[in-house]
Amino acid sequence: MRAEGGMKHIEAAMKNLEKRHEDHMLVYGEGNRDRLTGQHETGNIEKFSWGVADRGASIRVPRQCAKEGKGYFEDRRPASNADPYQIIGIIVETMFGGLPDSTLEKGTN
Repeated sequence: MRAEGGMKHIEAAMKNLEKRHEDHMLVYGEGNRDRLTGQHETGNIEKFSWGVADRGASIRVPRQCAKEGKGYFEDRRPASNADPYQIIGIIVETMFGGLPDSTLEKGTN
C-alpha cells in the first residue's frame, strides 16, 4: 500500500472490508449504534463507505495518499472502548484470510 501503485491495493482492501462490515462492527466496541449515525463526521453503522478526505466515511483515505497514489487508510469505525487486539485481528483476517487450523500451535492450558 505504501509502495508505488499502492492505491490499487487500498481499493482492493476496501472491497474486502465492505464485504465484512457487519462482522467488523461486532468487535468494534460498544455504543456504536448511538455514535455512528452518519452525522457529525461519522459514517453510518448500517452502511460501509470509504472516500478520499471524507470524514463522514467508514474508512478515510488521506488526500495526500490519493494524490501520491500510495499510502494508508484510516478505519474510523472502532469505538474507544473496543479491544485493539480484536480490531487488528479481524482486519488482518479480512485482508489476508485466516490461518488453517493445522498451522496453529495448540495451547496447553
